[in-house]
Amino acid sequence: MLNISNNNLNKKVTLIDYRAYNKAFKTTHYKMFNRFLIVFSIIGVIILFLPWTQNVSGNGYVTTLTPDQRPQTIQSQIPGRIEKWFVKEGDYVSKGDTILFVSEIKTEYQDPQLIKRTKEQRDAKSRSVISYNNKITSLKNQIIALQNERDLKLSQAKNKLKQSQLKIQSDSIDFVAAKVNLSIAKQQLDRAQTLQNEGLQALKDVEQKRLKFQDNQAKLISQENKLLASKNRMLNANLEINRISAEYAEKIEKSRSDSFTAESNKFEAEVQVSKLNNKSANYEIRNSLYYITAPQNGYINKAIKGGIGETFKEGEKLVGIMPANYDLAVETYVNPIDLPLIHLGENVRIQFDGWPAIFFSGWPNASFGTYAGKIVAIETFISENGKFRILVAPNHSEAQWPKNVRVGSGAYTISLLNNVPIWYEVWRQLNGFPPNYYSSEQHSKTKK
Repeated sequence: MLNISNNNLNKKVTLIDYRAYNKAFKTTHYKMFNRFLIVFSIIGVIILFLPWTQNVSGNGYVTTLTPDQRPQTIQSQIPGRIEKWFVKEGDYVSKGDTILFVSEIKTEYQDPQLIKRTKEQRDAKSRSVISYNNKITSLKNQIIALQNERDLKLSQAKNKLKQSQLKIQSDSIDFVAAKVNLSIAKQQLDRAQTLQNEGLQALKDVEQKRLKFQDNQAKLISQENKLLASKNRMLNANLEINRISAEYAEKIEKSRSDSFTAESNKFEAEVQVSKLNNKSANYEIRNSLYYITAPQNGYINKAIKGGIGETFKEGEKLVGIMPANYDLAVETYVNPIDLPLIHLGENVRIQFDGWPAIFFSGWPNASFGTYAGKIVAIETFISENGKFRILVAPNHSEAQWPKNVRVGSGAYTISLLNNVPIWYEVWRQLNGFPPNYYSSEQHSKTKK
């Protein structure tokens, strides 16, 4: 009833006898409801002052702590064709175990005796190097022999030159003596003619003096010829010395030229030997690449290339392998606005996919089914999804992570921040403010 008019019906009509009235206007209900509101208000006020842990959440997946423990694919360094498989998917392999055998598809490597023939070529070139060394030694010995022979020839020629010089001196003396004898014979002839004209000397004596004079003239001419011949021999001796020097210089230089040519050929042969050694080693290494082996202990996940006779290119993925021994970690992503709140060594709570968990956002210690972790790496560049990558490792001071967690499983992470009252957190959420910016103790120590 609206009680609009001045005539109040409830004052004229008794409603106590009606059951609806008794149920609606029972005073005990008001007392209980008022007590409930008072108790609820008191509890609500108390709850507003309870501590609340601010946090930054993120989604990620399980990975490994170090890159060498993560799932990987095995490639072939050479192109080839699959010939035989030695394992199947799910098998455990140790480091160095053969996974599959491949054959060559390039024509220049298909000769089964390629290494043997390459080594034979190398040995032949090595013998060429030995031959060139022997030739160089022989040429050097030849040069020494030519030098010795030249020295002997020069000594002989110099002796002849000295003999010619001494002969010139001897002939010069004889020539001077012949001149003196001719002069004496001339004086004797003149005296004999004078005495013969005066009648004091016989004609016969004059003729003897004239004959002796003429004989001395002939000796003088002969001695002069001998002197000129000796001088000519001396010139010839000088020419012989020059000829011997020039002849043996030409022979020695020719031998040296042959020696340099042999050394050049030897160096070229050594280069060829080195190239053939390199080829032989490369061929041996290439033959070892026909057997694809496991790089570390692990399990064969998937055969990317299957069948027999299937060809593949160089560097193409053949099979996937998961290392047997690894340390788990969680790779999660946070928004750029929350990145300043994340620091190395901070605690993180993790919820793994497939593991039941009861998580209270503000009371992580009261949660069930979450596991502890610590931040060990923060990416300094934004990822393709527009967030920053965080790597979380297990916190060994608390409960260990589940043993059956596999790499690649999903994970939900909650980074724990400041403890604030609930009323402050409600006020922050209503106003859309970010969590409190703060520096962790470890971060502060690092800065100091």
